[in-house]
Amino acid sequence: MSLSNTKERNRFFKFALVGTLGAAIDFGVMNLLSHFTNISLVYAGTISFTCAVINNFIWNRYWTYPESRSRSLLNQLGMFFLVNTAGVAIRIPTLHYVEPPVLHFFEGVFHASAKTAEFYANNITLAAAVGIVMIWNFFVNRYWTYNDIDNNS
Repeated sequence: MSLSNTKERNRFFKFALVGTLGAAIDFGVMNLLSHFTNISLVYAGTISFTCAVINNFIWNRYWTYPESRSRSLLNQLGMFFLVNTAGVAIRIPTLHYVEPPVLHFFEGVFHASAKTAEFYANNITLAAAVGIVMIWNFFVNRYWTYNDIDNNS
């Protein structure tokens, strides 16, 4: 599989669009639940993550990889969910270890206020983590969850 292959490149772009929708659902559900209910951020984040994964799975199964039907829906959903959960295991250390030096950079080089530096550091770090995890999710899902399709189909 190579992204120089037009079919694979189109799948990657579809996967990225689905991921963008999933991120909007994740953030939206988490913010709605944490704002309008008394549940903790951990529970709100868990529910929002689950909603986003289910949304992404449905779109990827029927739009990004419509030719992938050799596995049952539940089996493929379980595989997809495991890959995404592993993505969270990549995301958390990325956020933890990358944010401090980025924050230091904005405070030191740009002499930004603490709030401004924190805003930029958090968002740049999150963007980097999302990018890394998206690449992980795409390739692992392509080679494992959706490995039943031909590169040229």
